[in-house]
Amino acid sequence: MEPQGAWREAGPVGGPVAPRVRAVEFVRRMRGASQPCLLRCEDGASYVVKFQNNPQHARVLANEMLASRLAQLVLLPVAAPAFVEVSRQLIRNNLHLAFEVGDRREPVVPGLHFGSRFPGIPSETLVVDFLPDRLLRRVQDLHDVFLGTFVFDKWTCNCDGRQVIFHRPANGDGSAYSVALIDHGFCFNDGDWTFPDSPIRGIYPRRLVYEKVRGLESFEPLLSRIEDLTPGELEACTRGIPPEWCEPDPAPLGRLVETLYDRRRKLRQAIIDTKNCSLSPFPNWE
Repeated sequence: MEPQGAWREAGPVGGPVAPRVRAVEFVRRMRGASQPCLLRCEDGASYVVKFQNNPQHARVLANEMLASRLAQLVLLPVAAPAFVEVSRQLIRNNLHLAFEVGDRREPVVPGLHFGSRFPGIPSETLVVDFLPDRLLRRVQDLHDVFLGTFVFDKWTCNCDGRQVIFHRPANGDGSAYSVALIDHGFCFNDGDWTFPDSPIRGIYPRRLVYEKVRGLESFEPLLSRIEDLTPGELEACTRGIPPEWCEPDPAPLGRLVETLYDRRRKLRQAIIDTKNCSLSPFPNWE
């Protein structure tokens, strides 16, 4: 397994680079409304793959790639993104590479799809999406990750509940879990690419992750990292996103990045608005 941070290859303007890999083996279907699959690829890694013609929206793929790269840019522990090429032959040889739409099955289309790297070898890695409090408190960098993620979800207007996975070696009984951000398809409001902000949006339901919040300074350094981003760094995060991932019109992708740049300076007030909302998620704010 690559160490965290190995994704930060040098790109033309220093932005995160997502590899292009070819899928060679179907592993299993995964949960989720977009009906993703776990595929092993030619680089030896496995990826959770969302497909262009998924039942949700083609822009889910663009959202996943852009948001994952943005998370990498500000040093959040996100599942590493990739462009995954799925061939006609692989689809033809695997009946599971199809969507269940009502009472019919629709095959996956061949071409480039979005993949998020599985954190290790599937048979040797324990991955869960829920931990009891006693184990959640032991997650590596728990508070830094979740406070940073809250700011990130405010910035990108993630209109879904925050999804993460906790992982450790399957034979590592007693070892602490690591956390990785996943599932960014509803950032930027799904296929609408709008920002319907709300003070209660972006709050993780397990409030113990916010126990150390004392004020705005608790959200550093992530808050300043986002505020200090340049237009070139944001634009680099769209590099290589195929037009077909942006249907019906790829042109708004540029405007989306411009909006993200403008939103950086609104984050402090957004955090204060959440602090003052009826849910009171930060009880220790001084």
